[in-house]
Amino acid sequence: MSIISTKDLDIYFEKSAPRKNGSILYIGGTAGDLRNKPNQLDFPLTEQFQIISYDQRGLGQTEKPSGSYTMQQYADDASNLLDELGIEQIPVMGVSFGGMVALELVKRHPSKISRLVLACTSSGGAGGSSYPLHELELLDPEKKLEASIKINDLRITEEWIKEHREIWNSMKQQAHSRNPFKPDSNNLLKQLMARKKHDVYHSLEKINVPVLLMGGKYDGIAPVSNMKALNEKIKDSILKLYEGGHLFLIQDKNAFKDLENWLIN
Repeated sequence: MSIISTKDLDIYFEKSAPRKNGSILYIGGTAGDLRNKPNQLDFPLTEQFQIISYDQRGLGQTEKPSGSYTMQQYADDASNLLDELGIEQIPVMGVSFGGMVALELVKRHPSKISRLVLACTSSGGAGGSSYPLHELELLDPEKKLEASIKINDLRITEEWIKEHREIWNSMKQQAHSRNPFKPDSNNLLKQLMARKKHDVYHSLEKINVPVLLMGGKYDGIAPVSNMKALNEKIKDSILKLYEGGHLFLIQDKNAFKDLENWLIN
C-alpha cells in the first residue's frame, strides 16, 4: 500500500503477494476505491498472479486535480504508474470503465501491454457505448439505486421484482451497505463525463496483442452487442460470455478459471 508520485499526479496503488506467474495491472471501474473490501486484490486470480491496482484520478486516495478529466489522462496515468514502478511491459486487465481506460492505454502506449483482458466494457462510437451512467446522477438516491441494480442484470425486470419481492428488498439493502467509501459527487461526475466521450472504435484494428474479451449475457451496462463489436474489430481476440450480468466475474465460477487458463497458456 503506497502513494507514488508520477509526473502528472500522486497515485495510490496496492499489490498482492508476488506469484510465480508474474504480475498483472488491473484497472478498475467507475467510482472504484481500494478501501472498499473485498476488491480486486481479493480475487481468486491472486493465487496465480500478483495483482497491481490503483485508485484512478479523483477517486479514493489518489490525487484529485481540479478541472475536467479525459480518457487520455486516465490512460496516461496508468502508463505513468508503470514507469514509476519500473515496469516496461505487463499483462493488463481492464474491467468496465477500466476496460475503456485499457483501450486508451493500448492505443496511446501499445508497448506497455503484453496481453490484454477486456471485461464488460465498450469501445464507444460505432462499436456501441456503455450505458449512460451520468444520466443516473439526475435521479433521487433511491431511484438511482434501483436503476443501477436493474441495468447491472437485465434479468431483474419489474415482473421478476413482483415475484421476488423479498430478494429484491435484500438486494437493495445489500447495495445500500456495500462500498462504504463513496466518491465525491463532483469527481465522480468528472469520471462519468470522460466516459461519455469515450470512442476508440476506429483504433481497434491496430491492437497487436492477444486479447481476451469477457462479458455477461445479461449485462445492461456493457451489452453483449458491444462485446461482439470488439471481437469483430480486434484481430487477435476471443470472446467468452458468462451466466451473469455486469458482475459476471463473481456470478459465474467459470469466469476466473477461463481467465487464469488464458493468461497462463
